[in-house]
Amino acid sequence: MLPPLIDRQRHRAHAKPRSRERGFTMALVTVALVTIIALAALSIDIGTLYQAKNEAQRAADAAALTAARMVSISGITGDPGNVSSSWQPICGGTTSAATLAAINVAQQNLISGVAATSADVSVKYGGGSAGATSTNCTGAGSAFGVNPVVTVSVTSGKLPIFFARVFTLFPHGNFSNATAIATATAEVFNSSNSASVAGGMIPVQPRCVKPLIIPNKDPTSGSGAPFVNLATGAINSPGISPAGAIGENFILAANCRARRSNCEGANYTNYPNAPASTGGTIHYIPALVQGTPVAVPSCANANPFQEAIGGCDQTTSYACGTPLGAQVDLTIGPINPRPSTGDTGTALQCLTHAAAEGTGNGQDYLETGSFPFQIQAGSDNPLVEDGLVGNNGIVTASSSIATIPIYDGTPLTAGDQPQVTIVGFLQVFIQDLNPAGDPVVYVLNVSGCSNNATNSAVLGTSPVPIRLITPP
Repeated sequence: MLPPLIDRQRHRAHAKPRSRERGFTMALVTVALVTIIALAALSIDIGTLYQAKNEAQRAADAAALTAARMVSISGITGDPGNVSSSWQPICGGTTSAATLAAINVAQQNLISGVAATSADVSVKYGGGSAGATSTNCTGAGSAFGVNPVVTVSVTSGKLPIFFARVFTLFPHGNFSNATAIATATAEVFNSSNSASVAGGMIPVQPRCVKPLIIPNKDPTSGSGAPFVNLATGAINSPGISPAGAIGENFILAANCRARRSNCEGANYTNYPNAPASTGGTIHYIPALVQGTPVAVPSCANANPFQEAIGGCDQTTSYACGTPLGAQVDLTIGPINPRPSTGDTGTALQCLTHAAAEGTGNGQDYLETGSFPFQIQAGSDNPLVEDGLVGNNGIVTASSSIATIPIYDGTPLTAGDQPQVTIVGFLQVFIQDLNPAGDPVVYVLNVSGCSNNATNSAVLGTSPVPIRLITPP
């Protein structure tokens, strides 16, 4: 056994090296905590930037679709050659209607709680595969009239990065506010005379079409000229009224006998030549509603015909360019029973939020004094009731905008539900209902497809469909 003195000396000899390690664990913990906090701060800032990027993308998407929508309902594709110089007020520069609408919608979609400035929103136009390269569409050529393309870029101002500011405390540390940039492209497609651009007629097959089939005869022309050319699908009278079809005003009246429960017995052998289809009135035939309409309001649900007018008929197919394009239904009585105005008037009154036929109260109103036309929200518009309409009362969407099919006008075959060939569509604004319950409409756009279209149809909720084409 060693003496106590020697044992203590050995203990000191072994203890001295360990004393040098005191505090090392604390240093490691400190470095680890700083690293963990830095990574947490970085992840929070990255999350903030990622969210801002998504918000900027939503703003760009909404703005591009809005501008495309303005182009769609303005009648530009109804004037593919810009023969009436109608493009300028819609998309002819930074103060045009579509550009201002896009900027307004982009600013309504906040990015990190802040609205983009007008300088942060860029709107450009182009035609077809060439893409959108100019802030002014008037030089885009005929391709723009058939297939307009709109690109919107949204840049946030400066995004706050909260925790990354700590790096400014270190030597050579740097901090700067970041920006989020998003771009979206939307296209508008009108099949009218698209053979001249696309190498083959491309039809459209819109959804939510109202079951009111009209003949291919313009009621405002004294000779009953066609809306679309049957051979090419081109618009017969492009441009703005009175020279063109866009903005024409006429009445839609049923080609049915009064005081009958259906449309059978009317003169369909010579239709549409025998009934007066000129002088501001055109006669429609009820279409066969197939399937169950959706989004049907409670004031237009007496039968499928009413439901298809008041709601959205997504099932019934109105295919352009084929003898099996649609079916008419002569068993329907749209203007009966008396003394009410019948199914068409009842459903359209419900659709447009009109207080009563012929009063002009409640429903939206189309300002036609100058081009581009503007839609004034009515007092019964749900957006007004929800406080979502600006001080000027102007809106870009309205339930008063409807799509109605055009058929080639050949005499109907025998039977209650004969097939007809659809050759185009009118996009109209229902301005009012006259005392008889007949809609008074303005033409917003015309889309043709000819009666021999062979390519696959382009689907959409409008005869001039719009869609985002930016890759996800």
